[in-house]
Amino acid sequence: MKPNAPVPPITVKVCETFVSLQGEGTHVGLPTFFVRLSGCNLSCSWCDTLYAREEGTPLTIEEILIRWREEGALPWVQITGGEPLLQEGVYPLMEAFLDEGASVLLETNGSVSLARVPRRVIKIMDLKCPSSGMTQQMRWENLAYLSSPDQVKFVIANRDDYEWARKVVEERYLFLYTQVLFSPAYGLLKPQELAEWILEDRLRVRFQIQLHKILWGEKRGV
Repeated sequence: MKPNAPVPPITVKVCETFVSLQGEGTHVGLPTFFVRLSGCNLSCSWCDTLYAREEGTPLTIEEILIRWREEGALPWVQITGGEPLLQEGVYPLMEAFLDEGASVLLETNGSVSLARVPRRVIKIMDLKCPSSGMTQQMRWENLAYLSSPDQVKFVIANRDDYEWARKVVEERYLFLYTQVLFSPAYGLLKPQELAEWILEDRLRVRFQIQLHKILWGEKRGV
């Protein structure tokens, strides 16, 4: 009998890894190790990470873990993109970080099923507003996989986006079972305007602004 062939290590295509302060969401301000995977299936009009659509560098899970350890093995890890769920290797990658004791956040664009994402992973899911041009790509059934630690994010570029997002939040009672974030599209909507709309409507959402762009501008997006 021939011996079984060795199983090749699992790889993912990586755009970049880096450490920064968490710039958005309910964990804003926390030093975090970011793994940005390459590739995206959407083309949002206001996308600020177009470079993540490029081919990327194949890395094994162990190589990524080594980078994480070399950066201090921070307790918070965020896997982002592009759209990370397009790569099959993202699932063992999330499990590997969980096994190491890290708290894992997954940023996803809402167009790919969350069914296989480990429960312990904190999911940050976009719901694309009309100005993105990608609203029709959303998988609304993903809302069933969200709970109180998870987050739904709306990037809002104008009043029409706001009205659409408000209707979704209220009709689907998102605030009852998950965190709801409203963020102004950078350079397209003044943060003060969005803040005023939320206050006027007493909307049960969390206003957020991209901390990393305040600190570092376009040079260091998260």
